[in-house]
Amino acid sequence: METKKNVAIAMPVLIALCMSHLLNDLLQSVLTASYPLIKEDMSLTFAQIGTVTLVYQMAASVFQPIVGLFFDKHPISWSPMLAMTLTSTGIIMLSSATSLTMLLIAVFVVGLGSSIIHPEASRIASLASGGKRGLAQSLFQVGGNFGGSVGPLLVAIIVAPYGREKLLWFLTFSAIAFGVAIPIQRWFSAYLKKMKAERKQMKVQTERPLSIKMTIFCLAILLILIFSKYIYLASISSYYTFYLIEKFGVTIQSSQICLFVFLVATAIGTIIGGPIGDKIGRKHVIWISILGTAPFSIMMPHVGLTATIVLSFFVGLMLSSAFPAILLYAQEMLPYNLGLVSGLFFGLAFGIAGIASAVIGNFADTYGIEAVYKFCAYTPLLGLVAILLPNLKKLNK
Repeated sequence: METKKNVAIAMPVLIALCMSHLLNDLLQSVLTASYPLIKEDMSLTFAQIGTVTLVYQMAASVFQPIVGLFFDKHPISWSPMLAMTLTSTGIIMLSSATSLTMLLIAVFVVGLGSSIIHPEASRIASLASGGKRGLAQSLFQVGGNFGGSVGPLLVAIIVAPYGREKLLWFLTFSAIAFGVAIPIQRWFSAYLKKMKAERKQMKVQTERPLSIKMTIFCLAILLILIFSKYIYLASISSYYTFYLIEKFGVTIQSSQICLFVFLVATAIGTIIGGPIGDKIGRKHVIWISILGTAPFSIMMPHVGLTATIVLSFFVGLMLSSAFPAILLYAQEMLPYNLGLVSGLFFGLAFGIAGIASAVIGNFADTYGIEAVYKFCAYTPLLGLVAILLPNLKKLNK
C-alpha cells in the first residue's frame, strides 16, 4: 500500500529509471527490427513472423499484472537487475537460433525481461515522483520510446550489413544497463527500509475518486482505448518496414531509418503527454491524442513515400502521448495498487499488440501488406469513447 507523498522528487532516480528503460527497450526493439533479417535467414512467412510476435508479446504481457501484484506485496530492490539478465539471455539466444522453436524460446525469454521491468520500474517512478506523477511517468516512458527508436537504427547500421550473429554486439548495452540499475537499487532499498520503519505511515490511504461501479466502467473505456491504440501501433512496429519495402521499393536499411522517424515521434509524444496531463487533466490528453491520430492514419495509405514518412511522424507524436495519461488515469482511480495497475496496462498493451500482430500477419499473407494499412487506419476512431470518461482533475479539486 502506498502513501500519498512519501518522499520529495528524486530526479537522479527518475533519470536512472529513464536510462534503464531506454536500454531495456533498445534491446527489446532489436527483435522487431531484425524481422526482415530473420524472415530471410530462416525463410519464414508473414504468419510465422506474427506467431513470433505473439509469443513475445504474450510473455511480455500475461506476466506483467502478476509481477506487478507480487511486487506490490513483496517488493525487492534488485528487480531491474533480474529483468536485464533475462533480456540479455534472450538476445544471446536470438543471435544463434537455427529453428523456429529456438527462435520462439529466445523471444519468450526476452519477453519475460520486459514483464518485470515495466510494472516495477513504473511503480518506482511513481514513488520517486514527489507528487509530479505525470512528469515522472513521461520521463520513465520516454526512455523506452527513445530506446525503441534507436534499436532499429542500430540494427540497420550494425546488424543488417553483417548478419544476425552481430546481435551479440548489443550486449554492450546490457552491461551499461546493469551499471545504471545500481543507483536505482540503492535508492529503492533505502526507501523500503524507511517504509518498513514507518509502517504506520504506510496505512495512510487516498480516497478513490469514483465509486466502484464507475471505476469499473472507466476501466472498460480505458481498455477500449488501449485496444484502438495498440492495434494500429502493431501494424506500424511489426510491418511498417515490409510495407515500405513492398510499396515503395526501399532497401531494408532505408526502411529501418523510416521506422526510426516514427519511433522518435512516439518518444516526443510520450514526454509531453504526462506533464500536459498534470496541467489540463488526463481526459483531455487521451481525447486529443487518440482521436487526433485518425486524420493522419487515414491519409497515410494513399500518399507517396515522403508524405508517408511525414504522416507517420504525426501519427507517432499524437498516438504515443495517450499512454502516460491512460496509465495515470487508471492509477489515480486505484491508488493502492500502482504495480498491479502498471502491470495490467503495460501487459494489456503488449498482449493486444501481440494478438494483433498475429492476426495482421495472416491478413497480410492473404490480402497483401497494403490492405493492412488501409484497414488499420480507421482503428484510432475508437478513441471517440474517451468522451465518456469523467474529468478526474475536476473531481479532485
